[in-house]
Amino acid sequence: MSEVNLIIVVITAIISIQAFSNSQLMHKLIFNPYTIAQRKEWYRFISSGFLHADWMHLGINMFVLFNFGSVVIHYYSYFFGLQAGPWMYLVLYISSIAAANATTYYRNQHNPGYNSLGASGAVSAIVFVSILFEPMTKFYFGIPGFLFGIAYLAYSQYAAQRSGDNINHEAHLYGAIYGIVFTLVFKPQVFKFFLSQF
Repeated sequence: MSEVNLIIVVITAIISIQAFSNSQLMHKLIFNPYTIAQRKEWYRFISSGFLHADWMHLGINMFVLFNFGSVVIHYYSYFFGLQAGPWMYLVLYISSIAAANATTYYRNQHNPGYNSLGASGAVSAIVFVSILFEPMTKFYFGIPGFLFGIAYLAYSQYAAQRSGDNINHEAHLYGAIYGIVFTLVFKPQVFKFFLSQF
């Protein structure tokens, strides 16, 4: 696993674990669109991605990041170069946190009671970029990556419309889309690489 991925996991774990028992820290870093709009605390677009609700939320996100992040860094290092690849991965990850929260901010900037947290948007970006590089790799239940991706996007859209479970499914959906767009904007030839694997 690349050092940059390990650093992200460690920093996220440290901040999340501290916030579990520190409500002031949680309140200061959580994604609250109303507070962002009123106080111009734009840093919350990023800081909320380093918070998690509990040990399971943290563990699942970091486990997925641990597994899929190394795949993305490998291919980023190939396409962007050994030095630039990990830096591009870091830019992808950080910008995915903000991008995944953008529509949520727009819809809830007048709702003081809305809060969200977690790295799920960025982790979704990483998962879908790994699918872009390895679409035929079998994921859960032996499903090829590209089929898993289609099913995941469909479920996220459905769940976002229902929005009764307090999970920001929109962050999952937009993080996934952003990750793919980010990669193809900087390296359009990746799309040809993607198609070549079918």
